[in-house]
Amino acid sequence: MEIIVYNPCPARVLLSSILNHHKRDARAIKTSRGNVFADLDLPNPEEMLVKAELARKISNAIIARHITQAEASELLGIDQPKVSALMRGRFTGFSLERMFRFLNTLGIDVEITVKPKLRDNARITVV
Repeated sequence: MEIIVYNPCPARVLLSSILNHHKRDARAIKTSRGNVFADLDLPNPEEMLVKAELARKISNAIIARHITQAEASELLGIDQPKVSALMRGRFTGFSLERMFRFLNTLGIDVEITVKPKLRDNARITVV
C-alpha cells in the first residue's frame, strides 16, 4: 500500500481516515503532486477536490454561525446525518450546484470565474 501525503490538504479528514486505516500496511510515503484524489487514482479527482474545498467552506460557515448540526439541517433542508457527513468531508451524493446553494443559504456568495489557462493544463480551483 502506498500512502501519499498532501500538504496543505483540504481533504484532510479523508486522508487522515485513509492513513489510519492503512497505517500498518504502509510501505512507502511520498509527497502529493497537488491533488490527493488524483494521487490515489480515484475517479473524477478534480471534481472531488473542488467538492472537498466546498465541503470545508460549508463546515466553516456552520461553525462560524455557532449553530448546531440540527439547526444547519433545518436551514439547508437536509437531515442532520447528511450535515454531519458533509462536515466530516463525506460529500458523495452532493452535486456542485447543491453545495453552491448550501453556501448561499449560509450567507456566502459563490462566484465562478472563467479565464484563459495559465499553465499547460487547464484546471478547476476553489479560492
